[in-house]
Amino acid sequence: MHTDPISDMLTRIRNAQTVKKNTVRIPFSRINGAILIILKENGFIEDVKIDEFVSIEATLSRDEDGRAKIKHIERISKPGRRLYVGKNEIPRVLNDYGIAILSTHKGLMTNKEARKIGIGGEIICEVY
Repeated sequence: MHTDPISDMLTRIRNAQTVKKNTVRIPFSRINGAILIILKENGFIEDVKIDEFVSIEATLSRDEDGRAKIKHIERISKPGRRLYVGKNEIPRVLNDYGIAILSTHKGLMTNKEARKIGIGGEIICEVY
């Protein structure tokens, strides 16, 4: 059975938040590391420590009330059903309060960056 490492990572983040953990360990993969770095750049994750070829430790961001900054994190394009968008179909997540992470021919980026450059790609996940 093949598992989807991205779905696994998103589920681990959701589960860690449910039980109010501050850090979550994720098996290493380059794409997971890249996604976590984008989440860190956008303030959803406080810190990312990558222990290459072993695991990644992500420290989850919380607001002043101690609530998790990530309210919703969902896999959009799945291995069984890929979802690609052209440059004119890039979604706005929660009126641009959230982000979608796209895999483009120029690498992983947020929906805002892809819209600015004018390229489409595969929508990996959305976060708000």
